Amino acid sequence: MTSPRWRRQLSVAAVVAAATTFGLTYSLSAPLIAMSLVARGHSSLFIGINAAMHALGVLLAAPLLPGLAARFGARTLTVCALVLAGILLFLFQLWPIIWLWFPLRIALGASAEVLFVMSETWTNVLSDERTRGRTMAIYTAALSLGMVLGPALLSQVGVNDRAFTIGAIIAVAAVVFVIPPWVLAPARSEPERAQPMRYVKLAPVAIATTILNAGVETAGLSFIALYATGMGWSEHRAMQLISTLMLGAILLQIPIGWLADKMDKRRLALILAWISAVTALLWPFALQETQLAFAMVFVWGGLFVGIYTVMLAMVGSRFQGSDLVGVYAVMGLAWGAGALIGPTMAGVAILGSAQFGLPGMIAVACALFAVFMMRSRSST
Repeated sequence: MTSPRWRRQLSVAAVVAAATTFGLTYSLSAPLIAMSLVARGHSSLFIGINAAMHALGVLLAAPLLPGLAARFGARTLTVCALVLAGILLFLFQLWPIIWLWFPLRIALGASAEVLFVMSETWTNVLSDERTRGRTMAIYTAALSLGMVLGPALLSQVGVNDRAFTIGAIIAVAAVVFVIPPWVLAPARSEPERAQPMRYVKLAPVAIATTILNAGVETAGLSFIALYATGMGWSEHRAMQLISTLMLGAILLQIPIGWLADKMDKRRLALILAWISAVTALLWPFALQETQLAFAMVFVWGGLFVGIYTVMLAMVGSRFQGSDLVGVYAVMGLAWGAGALIGPTMAGVAILGSAQFGLPGMIAVACALFAVFMMRSRSST
């Protein structure tokens, strides 16, 4: 008979596996949809507007999640999000009228928001204070791994209808991880009306962390390859640089999670923010030497993503029930805002200075976050 401790650990593994699998389908579908639209002759503006529909879906779903979680529970919502995502991905290949891809993308964004909020909440509820940092580190690392595997799978399958089918199958198959009755699920809380501003006031640092993470992550993925090629790197080497950064974001979460369980989490997040700010300024010099550059981005990627890992643990330590879901839902809204702001600011910064614009923008963002965290009276 499985002990309560082992059942809890197996439940965490199941939820993390489901989130990782969906991360794979999300990171596969985003470039797949964009490249499919390119193949159909649509402009970059059209593709960009279609991509923005994902963020619109996130914005529409986030305020509803605390009430939905209280009414239906984390397991039901997670299963529905996975099945809906699978159906939507399959419909992309069935509907040749491209304008129908806009409501499909909105619904796909909503399902992604449900899954991410529920999986983060679920993992945190199953954690305890002694190991919360390490548990959330495993969650963050596994989700990052899923984000890496999606484009890798797409490179093997190619841009075609079969890729949509594979993504749909993977999303629906992830249901097997969370549907078994032995997987522990969070208890339902009392339903309440959406109060996003209340959660912003309760957890301003967590919201700021999410904006920082989304802004820098999306700006980095969009511009690091271009930045490296502008510094004289080949396209192949530049893509390897991004892969190395993502590898650091995966592997270094475990030691950072261990540190979060051993020291004050707020202090650790502040230290990571200042280190990320200072070391970002070293990029232009590190890129002059290939091996130094790879070592630098590996460590930097891990430390920067560690800020978000530590913040997830901090939120889980302070909030419970509908408040925990509510904070994570507003963090989803903040992610959408950061994803819109980050690439725009990076583009402007690079126009100002091809060599120092991108790392300078990232350094300033991390430093401003650190200052905000130092001045904030809230622990999260």
